[in-house]
Amino acid sequence: MQKLNLPFFDFKIKSSENKTLIFDILRKKYLVLTPEEWVRQHFVQFLIQEKKYPVSLIALEKQLVVNNRKKRTDILIFDKNGMHDIIVECKAPSIKITQDTFDQIARYNLKLKANYLIVTNGLSHYYCKMDFEKEAYIFLEELPSYK
Repeated sequence: MQKLNLPFFDFKIKSSENKTLIFDILRKKYLVLTPEEWVRQHFVQFLIQEKKYPVSLIALEKQLVVNNRKKRTDILIFDKNGMHDIIVECKAPSIKITQDTFDQIARYNLKLKANYLIVTNGLSHYYCKMDFEKEAYIFLEELPSYK
């Protein structure tokens, strides 16, 4: 798999039935290693190991309904009160991050009302803090560490 613009993490990887699998520490099972999963697993480790977010506050592929359609967030982080705090949208490294990507995560946030939005393809990362009063997001240089 492609080297990403994230720290190196040691993953459990195995082959089964001609597929490469990666162990997901949150769901506690092996998943097919797609380019998007490679980004998601790296970003989860980044959140836990580098930014010190507790594993217990991180959920993967949480379902939500937007405009009567079922959607899934890639990574959803809750605050210590159980409120939505951060939504992360992961794309494969080959996918260019565009306005459409931000529109997608913004639609999710109309429902979830998270404080931060993150879009990453593993190579480029965009961190935004929501300004609900002005209905805008403020781009940040980096994601704050867990408080």
